[in-house]
Amino acid sequence: MPSGATRNIIGELLRHIGGRKEVNEYLRHYSTVDSQKFAVIKIGGGIVRDQLATVATSLTFLHRVGLYPIVVHGAGPQIDEALEEANIKTDRIDGLRVTTTESLEVIRRVCQGVNLQLVEALGEHGCAARPIPSGVFQAEAIDEARYGLVGDVSQVDTASIASSIRSGQLPIVTNLGESAGGQILNVNADAAARALARVFEPHKIIFLTPTGGLLDDDEQIISAINLTEDYERLMQQPWLTGGMRLKIEQIHDLLGELPVTSSVSITSPRHLERELFTHRGAGTLLRRGEGVRCHDSFDEVDHERLRALLESCFERQLSDTYFADKRCYRVYLTESFRATAILTQEGGIPYLDKFAVTRKAQGEGLGSSVWERMRHDNQKLFWRAQTNNPINPWYFQQADGTHRTDKWTVFWYGMDGFDEVKRCVDAALAQPATLRDHGIKEDG
Repeated sequence: MPSGATRNIIGELLRHIGGRKEVNEYLRHYSTVDSQKFAVIKIGGGIVRDQLATVATSLTFLHRVGLYPIVVHGAGPQIDEALEEANIKTDRIDGLRVTTTESLEVIRRVCQGVNLQLVEALGEHGCAARPIPSGVFQAEAIDEARYGLVGDVSQVDTASIASSIRSGQLPIVTNLGESAGGQILNVNADAAARALARVFEPHKIIFLTPTGGLLDDDEQIISAINLTEDYERLMQQPWLTGGMRLKIEQIHDLLGELPVTSSVSITSPRHLERELFTHRGAGTLLRRGEGVRCHDSFDEVDHERLRALLESCFERQLSDTYFADKRCYRVYLTESFRATAILTQEGGIPYLDKFAVTRKAQGEGLGSSVWERMRHDNQKLFWRAQTNNPINPWYFQQADGTHRTDKWTVFWYGMDGFDEVKRCVDAALAQPATLRDHGIKEDG
């Protein structure tokens, strides 16, 4: 693609999602990934039915900047309608559609139709795409007596997908399998996407959904999940529904089999570019992630690496004597030194002296992992931030109360009454500055 055309596409992309620097950073990163290993994108039938134009636009963006996701689709709602029109009744067991010989013919026809619908929509947007309605998934019947002609993928034939990408076309794959004897089998689209991911080991596995992500107990999208730190806690949550629980379990198992660089994103079609090309994303990002270590002393930590993290995040110099002067109570630190929370004790109560997370680590959810671990260990906490600090809206969500001055906002949680709060506020405001120069990111 000519560089001028590429710049125009990037410019159009920027108008949708934000900064040129971030987009170019991700484009450079993705350009180093083998074409077949960029992404597997699973599109549900409901998305094709209700948001086809948006899907086609998003996929065309990727194609125009030289990225070739492997697209696999389902056709659930379309199959429901077709079976109802044909007066064929089917049951669901364990979330799988029981598939008879009679219903399979309808399913096959509908899946091929949805495949061509996607290909034609992409063509209307000027994006070359190749329909691959069969020949990719070799499958075996799961339990024919129970589920009928429903299969589990046993092998993936990559030839047609590789050929499509070499020809500059997006491969559009249908979720139908075939047994060794040639019997067509109905394969769950999510399972088909996971099977493709295991073979191609892509950088990204993306599930496009109407909700745009996994939802917490307040029906808000969970922005990121660090499975190493968050998985067990999530599995214990009473609000985690059966379907969501199963999806997280499946993603946990899948990422355990893939390179640590692989990740899963659950997002909506209209936010696909933002999820791919910005640190904060727009949906739920799940990574295998990394652990959060708690240290009781600065002596247990590499001072230079920790200093580099703090100075990079705050974009200012840390006091030369910071590690000698501060009476460290606890240091929470990710294994990669990309997120940290440093606590002291002031009047016997933990004080958050520094909370620093790199921009990319924010997008991976490492900051939230550090915060959750710190909050679990410390029933009381107070901290301060400059009043115009852009992270303050998030701090307000974490705090039970606040006190604001012209320069500082003091936050706290878990306090026992006014006197304790006042002592903490006074202690926070009395903390000496440890970051040189001035700017909105200073936290003391």
